[in-house]
Amino acid sequence: MSYFGTDGIRGKFGEMPITPDFILKLGYVTGRVLIENNDNPERKPSVVIGKDTRLSGYVIEGALQAGFNAAGVDVHMLGPLPTPAIAHLTRSFHANAGVVISASHNPYYDNGIKLFSADGKKLTDEMQNAINDKLQAIMSSIGDTSLLMPIIDPAELGKNHRINDAKGRYIEFCKGSFPYQYDLGHLKVVVDCANGAGYSVAPRVLRELGANVIAINNKPDGININENCGSTHPEGLQKAVLEHEADVGIALDGDGDRIVMVDEAGNLIDGDGILYVLATQGQTIAAGVVGTLMTNMGLELALQEAGISFLRAKVGDRYVMQELDANGWILGGEPSGHILCLDKSRTGDAIIASLQVLAVMQAQGKALSELTEGFEVLPQKLVNVRLAKMQDPFEYQELVAAFDKARATLKGRGRLLIRQSGTEPMIRVMVESDDEIECDVMANDLAKHIQAVLG
Repeated sequence: MSYFGTDGIRGKFGEMPITPDFILKLGYVTGRVLIENNDNPERKPSVVIGKDTRLSGYVIEGALQAGFNAAGVDVHMLGPLPTPAIAHLTRSFHANAGVVISASHNPYYDNGIKLFSADGKKLTDEMQNAINDKLQAIMSSIGDTSLLMPIIDPAELGKNHRINDAKGRYIEFCKGSFPYQYDLGHLKVVVDCANGAGYSVAPRVLRELGANVIAINNKPDGININENCGSTHPEGLQKAVLEHEADVGIALDGDGDRIVMVDEAGNLIDGDGILYVLATQGQTIAAGVVGTLMTNMGLELALQEAGISFLRAKVGDRYVMQELDANGWILGGEPSGHILCLDKSRTGDAIIASLQVLAVMQAQGKALSELTEGFEVLPQKLVNVRLAKMQDPFEYQELVAAFDKARATLKGRGRLLIRQSGTEPMIRVMVESDDEIECDVMANDLAKHIQAVLG
């Protein structure tokens, strides 16, 4: 079995695999893989570890540190910082790997481990498989595991270092992505920190660039992360922007790699809207943009009108990255707010993405609402069909015929997406159309058809 999902290892704290015992082993075997792949015998491998604001992060941090040190790997502890900060500091410290302790936008009782390679990108499949193989050997062993986790000479153990200026390093990196000739002194900005990893650095970046900042949900207590706030619950930000008569609102998620924005009228601008602004009105018009299967067709049509190429990747920022690298493009993302600006950062970064939008506002002398005028979101309807057990709808000719008929009806003005959930027995039916009533009726009719055939 693989312990790794599409975005690292994640689950409820206290339940496998997010238990102190398992995480200790994870740190140990990851350390051994790093040592086996170390091509510099004069330098002991090292990792950087950062986390979000969940209480369970303290336990996981300690277990990981012990595992890495026991394997003979040095550890640099960064404390609470956004995921993209860990990716940046992995490169900055010339570490062999970076580790993020976070469950992103999930509730506080979940947590997870995400690993970065030395260049700040997602861990390669080869290294992930090597780690997983060692984990499987240990977890499947019965009794004595000393041969699988040998105690090394105490003189070879790794050391632990607390990095006190990690926040400052990342803040300067973010500020460096903003054009030097501009400042934000004319803007009032509300930033929703989701009581997460960006609670301290996001307001500071904006203030140090001159903005009048109103920070909300910036008092984490270990259990209020993502609780009715942040990018997954932007209603509070929309209200705050109107109450404070702000120019713009910015919402992060719990680990600071997702962003949604709010214009001065309180309208929500999701990842698709942000991509539209950056692609069509940035300092350099984008050669191409990568979205995902969930990207609204309205963005595809708007980019087509602007003469900008567009490709869809599978859902997940790692797949967006793969398509960007394959095509030599720099801009991509997801409606949920993962935005990749590869000329500024090698991973999705909410703070850096927001600064690029604010730079366009400054350069154009326009409000955010004006920048998005050329982008119209097509009506979209998503219906989830829960099944008694997972079945593939495309194995049933009756359903395939219904899907083909719907796609023919929508051709050129809409889109149909049928997806199997990766975590539960559920089929997701998404319809986009320039006709809102048609969109709603078609999605519900197809859902009923799937339910009737698959049960």
